[in-house]
Amino acid sequence: MLTLKPLNSNISVRPSPGMLSHRGRRSIEFRGGRGVKEAVSGGEKRQRRLDGKERKGNSVACDEGIGVKAVVTIRKKRKEKLVDKWEYFIKGVGQGIKIQLISDQIDPLTNSGKSVQSYVKGWLPKPSNVAYIVEYAGDFNVPSDFGCPAAVLVNNLHGKEFYLVEIIVHGFSGGPIFFPANTWIHSFNHNPQTRIIFKNQAYLPSETPAGIQDLRREDLLNIRGNQLEQRKDHDRIYDYATYNDLGNPDKDDELARPILGGHERPYPRRCRTGRPPTLSDPLSESRIEKPHPVYVPRDETFEEIKQDTFSAGRLKALFHNLLPSLAATLSSSDIPFKCFSDIDKLYIDGVVLRDEEHKGIMDNLLVGKVMKQVLSVGESLLKYEIPAVIKEDKFAWLRDYEFARQTLAGVNPVNIELLKEFPIHSKLDPAVHGPPESAITKELLEQELGGMSLEQAIEEKRIFILDYHDMLLPFMKKMNSLPGRKAYASRTILFNTKIGILRPIAIELSLPHTHSSPQNKRVYTQGHDATTHWIWKLAKAHVCSNDAGIHQLVNHWLRTHACMEPYIIATHRQLSSMHPIYKLLHPHMRYTLEINALARQNLINGGGIIEASFSPGKYAMELSSAAYKNMWQFDMESLPADLIRRGMAVEDPSMPFGVKLVIDDYPYAADGLLIWSAIKEWVESYVGHFYSDPKSISSDVEIQAWWSEIKLKGHSDKKNEPWWPKLHTKEDLSGILITMIWVASGQHAAINFGQYPFGGYVPNRPTLMRKLIPQENDPDYEKFIQSPQLAFLSSLPTQLQATKVMAVQDTLSTHSSDEEYLGQLKPLHAHWINDHEILKLFNKFSSRLEEIEEIINARNKDPRLKNRSGAGVPPYELLLPSSGPGVTGRGIPNSISI
Repeated sequence: MLTLKPLNSNISVRPSPGMLSHRGRRSIEFRGGRGVKEAVSGGEKRQRRLDGKERKGNSVACDEGIGVKAVVTIRKKRKEKLVDKWEYFIKGVGQGIKIQLISDQIDPLTNSGKSVQSYVKGWLPKPSNVAYIVEYAGDFNVPSDFGCPAAVLVNNLHGKEFYLVEIIVHGFSGGPIFFPANTWIHSFNHNPQTRIIFKNQAYLPSETPAGIQDLRREDLLNIRGNQLEQRKDHDRIYDYATYNDLGNPDKDDELARPILGGHERPYPRRCRTGRPPTLSDPLSESRIEKPHPVYVPRDETFEEIKQDTFSAGRLKALFHNLLPSLAATLSSSDIPFKCFSDIDKLYIDGVVLRDEEHKGIMDNLLVGKVMKQVLSVGESLLKYEIPAVIKEDKFAWLRDYEFARQTLAGVNPVNIELLKEFPIHSKLDPAVHGPPESAITKELLEQELGGMSLEQAIEEKRIFILDYHDMLLPFMKKMNSLPGRKAYASRTILFNTKIGILRPIAIELSLPHTHSSPQNKRVYTQGHDATTHWIWKLAKAHVCSNDAGIHQLVNHWLRTHACMEPYIIATHRQLSSMHPIYKLLHPHMRYTLEINALARQNLINGGGIIEASFSPGKYAMELSSAAYKNMWQFDMESLPADLIRRGMAVEDPSMPFGVKLVIDDYPYAADGLLIWSAIKEWVESYVGHFYSDPKSISSDVEIQAWWSEIKLKGHSDKKNEPWWPKLHTKEDLSGILITMIWVASGQHAAINFGQYPFGGYVPNRPTLMRKLIPQENDPDYEKFIQSPQLAFLSSLPTQLQATKVMAVQDTLSTHSSDEEYLGQLKPLHAHWINDHEILKLFNKFSSRLEEIEEIINARNKDPRLKNRSGAGVPPYELLLPSSGPGVTGRGIPNSISI
C-alpha cells in the first residue's frame, strides 16, 4: 500500500478520525504543509485540507477579489525515457496545461457557470520523496462575485497523455477545495475535447449547482460517445456489444465461433470496441491478437504497478513464452502421467524447459510463491508450489470426505443443493433426450443410509445433490466428439451423517439417449471390493471434471466477470461522477473491463486456454450461454436468495442474517453471510444518507436511467423477465447495490482465489477427462483390471494439459501488489468524498470487516467445525477480507481484478 510522503514539502500525513488508510487501520488526512502555505495567499495559516466537515450541498464561502492557486498533482509514468523528459521540458516552458475554474454560480452573460482560466507552466517539478508523484501550480485572479469552484476544465497541451491524480484549489476562506481525478488526460493532439473534473461533493441530479448543470450533462454525453467509430486507445467511451469477437474465422474455419448475445444464444453485453468485421463473417468482429491490446476505456486499463507485476509481466510471459515453451518441451511426448510420482515431480523436480528459443523466459515471469525459477546450465526449470489441498495430507483427495467437503468449502461451493423431491426427474425434453427419470433408485440409496428411510432423510434435510445432468446432457454428444475428450452428464447424491460429516453415496453418469441405448445411465456407489473402489474413483473424477468446467464457465466467468461488465458500463454512461451511487460503486469496478478484455483475447476465445483445458472444448462458451439462458436471474445472485433457492438455508427472521443454514458447518455460506451483512449495513446506511426523501429515488433521473439501461441494454436478452427488482424506494436501490457489490467482491473472491490451491493437484480437480469408465465388455477393461492406477491416470489430462492449466490457475489465483481490498482506502483516493457522515459510516464498515476476520480465524481453529479444521484439513480462508500479494488463498478485493 502506497504511503505518501511530503511532496515538495507541501503535504504531510497524520492520523485523523476522518479518513481511512490501509487495514491496520490508522486514519489519514492530508494537510497543506509549509510549502503550500508559503506559496498560496502569502503563507496565510488558514490553508488546510478539508476533513469531511463541509455541509452537504452547500458552497464554501469565498473571499472577495483574491488570488488563488490550483495545485495539480500528476503521477508520472515510472518508465519515462530521457527523450520523453526532454520533450516535456521543451513543451513545459510554454503553455503546458490549461485549466479553468468553473463556479457553482451562473454567469448571466453566458448563462453557464462563471469561469476563470490559467495555465500550469513548467513540466519539470521540484524534487519529491515519491519520485513518480509530482506537483505543478497555476495562479488565478478570482473576482469577488465568482462564487466557489465546483468544476475544473482541463486541456492537456502536451504531446502525450498524463495521469491526473487531483487538483486542489487554495485561497478560499473555507479551506482547500478538492477535485479528485484519478484519470488519464489525453493530449490535445489526440482529442481537443476538454476534460471535466468535478469537486469531491456528491450531488443527486436535482441538487446540482446551477453553474455546473450543463457540465454534468456534457460529461455523460462525452462518455457515451457514438456507435460509429472504432475506439482508440486514448478514448474513454463506454458502449455495448455482443460477444462477436471470440472466433477468428479469417485465420481458420475451425476457429469460427457463434455470436453470444441474441435470442438464440443470449448473453450479457460486453464493452464495444468498434473494430471492423471479419472478412469471412460480416456479423463477427475482427480480432486483435496478442500482444496487441483490446480496447477498453482509458481509465479501465491496468495501472503500471499492475502491468509490471501482472499484465505485462505474468500474463505476457505466460501466454507468449511459458505456454509455448511448455508445448515445445512436452508436445513431442504429450503423454499421460504414468504414476503418481510423475505428478509429485512437478513440485519436487519441476519441468525442464529445454527449448533454446525460449531460454530465459522465466526472467520476465514475475512470480509469487507458486512457480519458482531454478536455473541450471542451458536449462530453465519451472517448479510448482505444493497446492494447499495436499500440502498437509497428500492423500486427502482420495477420501470421500474430502470430495464432499469441497462442495461446501472448496473453490466451487455454490452448486450443492438440498434434495427436496424423489424420484429425480430431468426437465429436458424427453423426445430429444430420452426418459426423464433418473436411474438412482430408492432401494440403492437406502442401502447407503445406515437403516434410515429415504423419506426420513429427505424430511430431516440430510440428502443433497450436485446435479449437472440437465446442464451438460444437451452438449454431451458434441463434447464427446472432440478428440481426447470423454465426459458424462452427472448427478451426485450426498448424505449428511448424524455426526455432521457429508459423504457421497451415489453417482449417476449419463450419456446421450440413442435408439440403440435408450437407457444410457449408470449409477455407481463406493462398493466393498478393489475393482468397485477404483471405478468409484473414476466416477468421482468425472464429477470433479464437470464441477471444474461448470465452476469456470458458469459460476466464475459468467456470473461474476460477464454479468458485472454491463453494470460497469451503465454506471459510467448514466451516473455522473458526482452522483453518490457512482462514488459508492467506483471502487468495485476497478480493472474488470481490462481483465475481461484479456480473457476474450486469451482465455475464452476460440482455441484459447479454456477450450484447450476444459471438457466442453470449443463448445465452452455455448454452454455458458445456455446456463445464462436457463439459470441466471439477478434476484437470485444475492447470497441469502441463492442459499434459499438451493435449499441450503431457510428464511428465519430470528437469525442474525434472516436465514438459517441447513448445514451449520458450511464455511462458504457461514463466512459469506458475515461479509454480506457488513456490505448490507454499509450500503443501506449510505443510501439512506443521500435519499432521505421517500420520492427522491423515483425523481432521480440518472439512477432510473442507469437501472433501465442495465436491463434494456446490458442484459437485453433478459429485459422482459418478471424477476427484475423494481426501483421505487431506497430499499429497492440498496438491495440492487448490495448484490452488485457482493458479486464483485465476496462472491468473486470465494470462487477465484482457490483455483490453484484446489486445482493445482490434477487428480483432485481434473479439468477434463480423456476416457469413459471401462465396462466389462470393453476392450480396455482387462487393462484396467491389470493396472487400475495407470487406467486412472491415463484418463486424466496429459502432462502438457495439466502443466499448462496449472500455470494459468496460478496466475488467476494471484493478488497483485496494488490490490485494493474490501473496506480499505488508499491514500491517493482519500478525498473521494467530503461528507463527514459518510466517512464515519465507512470507518464503521472497515472496522466490521476487521472483526469478521477475527471471527473467521477463530472458526478455523474450532475443532467442532470439521469442514475447516482437523488433521490435514486446510482452513477456509477464501473469505478472509485482507491479504498480501501472490497466491495466498485469501483476501477479498473490492473488484474483479483478475
